[in-house]
Amino acid sequence: MTLNDILAGIEPLDDQWSRRAAAERTERLVMPPRALGRLHDIGERLCAISRGLDPRVDEKAVLVMAADHGVAGNGVSAYPQEVTGAMVTTFLAGGAGINAISRHVGARVRVVDVGVIPDIETSGTDPGLLHVEKVGRGTADFTQGPAMSREDAEKSVMIGFERASALFKEGLDILGTGDMGIGNTSPSAAVGMAITGKGSDEMTGPGTGVDAAGLERKKEAIRRGLELNRPDPKDGLDVLSKVGGFEIGAIAGSILAAAFHKKPVVVDGFISTAGALIAHALSPASVGYMFAGHCSREPGHVHMLGFLGIEPILSLGLRLGEGTGAALAMGVIEAAVKVFKEVMTFEEAGVPDP
Repeated sequence: MTLNDILAGIEPLDDQWSRRAAAERTERLVMPPRALGRLHDIGERLCAISRGLDPRVDEKAVLVMAADHGVAGNGVSAYPQEVTGAMVTTFLAGGAGINAISRHVGARVRVVDVGVIPDIETSGTDPGLLHVEKVGRGTADFTQGPAMSREDAEKSVMIGFERASALFKEGLDILGTGDMGIGNTSPSAAVGMAITGKGSDEMTGPGTGVDAAGLERKKEAIRRGLELNRPDPKDGLDVLSKVGGFEIGAIAGSILAAAFHKKPVVVDGFISTAGALIAHALSPASVGYMFAGHCSREPGHVHMLGFLGIEPILSLGLRLGEGTGAALAMGVIEAAVKVFKEVMTFEEAGVPDP
């Protein structure tokens, strides 16, 4: 299957029947009209996604895409690049933030190495937790030229699509996106600026916690990269290849997989939403299958979400990435399903309907 086949196979959200029928059930639930607010909206959209009134989110997983970045050499991160590989090892050992939160909500964690510089040591861990499909060992420095070739950009998208598709074929109901890559808030901000048209002050934040001088270096690196490479905002692969990252492309591919298989996908924070912007540029219909897990403290995230027209489920001041916000939001999404399916109607409860 080619990328063009995938894009041709993504259907717009069908809410002409399912969502209307879902809203009719919501109106009969034994409570004041829409008393549980956005939980009703979430449940109804899940019905639209599933094309029916029996949405399921029992089987959950978070796909953490990992890669390194050439732009990190410009002093844009507070952490050294070696942390990327070390954190992947921590994911595999079950000791990172995403592992703890995923255990809490009953989600599996799977990691895909699409471009980490070192080879990851996997001895003593479940080999099924890590998929090694390196497009390259880190991207090129986009302040000196394109981050990757167009062919590698498409390859990263296809890897994400295939990894997510494999999970859906195994029975996955809902996917969360996650990331790991030191320096990756810089390509994410660049993708955000290229597609939304926002400026560097609006889109660029401290990421891992750079100081004021580091933030200025970061903004300057992103401006240089955009001026040099001039990505086309209407061409998702062009933006990805010019200033993106391998994990951003893989996240975009996993979102396209959810839309293709008519499954919900919970987009995590700033980096994942850069992937969502690429997915949207390739297939505007894919946004119908996206839920925004949360709004990050990175200043550009709110502008990305506004461009996509999706409202975050949570706002907890998170800025870790890894898929943590997506996993947390899965608990809320599951609650919405339970409300929709398990709360009695006035008729079922024998309560007079006002």
